[in-house]
Amino acid sequence: MSVYQKIAEVGTRFVSRRTLFKLGFNLAPMYRRTTARILDVSDDLLNVRIKLPISYKNRNYVNSIFGGSMFSAVDPIPMVQLMNLLDSNYVVWDKSAQILFKRPAKEDLYAEFSYTLEELDEIRRRVKDEDEIDIVKSTSLTNKDKSRVFCVVDKTIYVADKTYFKQKRAGASKRNDP
Repeated sequence: MSVYQKIAEVGTRFVSRRTLFKLGFNLAPMYRRTTARILDVSDDLLNVRIKLPISYKNRNYVNSIFGGSMFSAVDPIPMVQLMNLLDSNYVVWDKSAQILFKRPAKEDLYAEFSYTLEELDEIRRRVKDEDEIDIVKSTSLTNKDKSRVFCVVDKTIYVADKTYFKQKRAGASKRNDP
């Protein structure tokens, strides 16, 4: 269990999961360095909104938001959000990412991350049938009114049944022993 998971376990005794999710990201050093901030988290954790303000901390050589800042602002949210939406019987890992830059960002950017109840049911059903799956979540960084897209990040997320995953890893480590 990571230090962040331990904090979440203890923290939910005192504040809502929604508040803990928002504060946890906004105070965590690794996320603070992205310069992004979580603006809102729905009570059920199905929806998260962030803002990536343009500032001297994230401007690049041509005075637009550095692409690494755009990616970093988006990177952890879909996986951590899904981990919190599924129960502890699942293993959830980032597997890969692809970023497509559409235009230079010379203004504040916004992104929304959403899961639906139907999507979660489908993930659970597929994992039950297949033991492990990959899903792709796509996130657009836009201006405030969503009229312009500056980049799109596609995250491939691995989801597995925890028991299956442990057995798979145990089998792999036995094969690698001399």
